[in-house]
Amino acid sequence: MPVSITQALDIIDKNTPVVNSEVIPIEMALGRVMSEDSIATFDLPRFDNSAMDGYAVKCADANSTVECTDVIYAGDDPQMTLQPTKAIKIMTGAPIPDGCEAIIPIENTTVIGTQVTLPEEIKKDGHIRRAGEDIKSGSVYLHKGEKVTAYSIALLASQGVTHLRVTRKIKVAVFGTGDELRPHYEKIAPHQLYNSNTPMFLARAKELGCEVEYIGSSGDTLESLTSAIKSALNADIIITSGGISMGDRDFTKEAFTNLGMTLHFDKVDIKPGKPTAFGTIGETVVINLPGNPLASMVNYEMFVRAAIRKMSGMKAHYHHTISTQMREDFTLRAGKHTVRLGIFDGETFMPFTKQLPGMISPLEQANAMLITTPEISVLEKGRMVKILPINWELTASQKEDFFTF
Repeated sequence: MPVSITQALDIIDKNTPVVNSEVIPIEMALGRVMSEDSIATFDLPRFDNSAMDGYAVKCADANSTVECTDVIYAGDDPQMTLQPTKAIKIMTGAPIPDGCEAIIPIENTTVIGTQVTLPEEIKKDGHIRRAGEDIKSGSVYLHKGEKVTAYSIALLASQGVTHLRVTRKIKVAVFGTGDELRPHYEKIAPHQLYNSNTPMFLARAKELGCEVEYIGSSGDTLESLTSAIKSALNADIIITSGGISMGDRDFTKEAFTNLGMTLHFDKVDIKPGKPTAFGTIGETVVINLPGNPLASMVNYEMFVRAAIRKMSGMKAHYHHTISTQMREDFTLRAGKHTVRLGIFDGETFMPFTKQLPGMISPLEQANAMLITTPEISVLEKGRMVKILPINWELTASQKEDFFTF
């Protein structure tokens, strides 16, 4: 009996392990997931400093002319103390001298020689960046389960961190099944087809930050499938397409089971792509997708992407939706949980009017998808719907209802 989409995702979540970690230079950590919290070893800023090019002054000297003979540059270690009726010229980022109560920007003063005329009002602590106002020593500034970005690396560098513990890259192995499927670089006979799924799966895994291994297309015999699977067991995720329906020569599930796979589900209540299976062999996750390209792409985005996020250690590994409006009226066949690919233009969503499981062109055109419940037959223009983005990451730390009903 098919499991529901949410049941399938729960099963994947429960049975997908997080890969182990490694320590790498921060420059190589982009896109990786933090394996532990990063704790500040010192304040940021490390000392009180000037936010402007200006003058260090006393509040009591407002609306008066003071004398300035000293200057402090960024990188200096000032030893002087600011006295009443005096000012010290100071550059952005330079340490605040003792006795300073505020910084007055240069453009707010009148300067003649060493004489500086100050404005009528001086706000205490104005334009002073206090030590620790950005990050306090001992505080967590990056959290376990967060993905490392360029701006994470900026934070790490500001703390003098050179290396970081992150989860290692996930290893994905992909092969297709079917004697009729041939690699795209070979000449084919009229009765044969090019294997578009395997290159697509590999490229998508790379886009999602994984290492990939190409196993090639195995034949429709139990022996050839078993050999291909054995060569892929060092991977974290094995993806196959085709060979999981009820045909006489569909041996994929049998081959995996003979090698010790625990099958957690073999059908999902989803259209397209009902014949989708998920299993495990030890720590290796096995996902069998339908042979039809569009059906396999839909289930890749729904289930393989979820497994990759979970395996990477991301805290926010659940699907997250965008609420938007239908651009035009759209009719569809009721009775199943249905996925429709389409275009989100930033304001509205429009599903493709023509979408068949074996089609390929919609895969390149779509940037989001809509999932409807069985009772839906019409989506009216302006109706609020939930969509899942394809071309960018949008995740949540809590499970979310992503159905339009």
